[in-house]
Amino acid sequence: MLQGKVWGKTEQLLITPMIEVHRVHIDPHSYCSMHKHEFKWNMFYVISGELEIHVRKNDYKLTDITTLHAGDWCSVRPNEFHMFKTNDSPVEALEVYYLEPIKDDIVRESVGGHV
Repeated sequence: MLQGKVWGKTEQLLITPMIEVHRVHIDPHSYCSMHKHEFKWNMFYVISGELEIHVRKNDYKLTDITTLHAGDWCSVRPNEFHMFKTNDSPVEALEVYYLEPIKDDIVRESVGGHV
């Protein structure tokens, strides 16, 4: 189900306790509020259009601006204020919220090889 936003529409595709995936349709010349997520990472994967991600860094006095095109993605750390902005064209993207990545969660019982 599509949900209206000031900047376009969002559609929830998957919600679990560990991850959320939304398809967003962002209107041309639009932007979202400057905000942060206390515990979740926020990842953007652009399907079509051009999307700017503005991230106010916590480690130093800088707002990082990353421009994403179709096939590009970036993630914003928890507790970093950020926003997105479009230019002349509409944008379709996936917005993914996830908790801190679990590193080295694989336990191998054997080693792979060739038969």
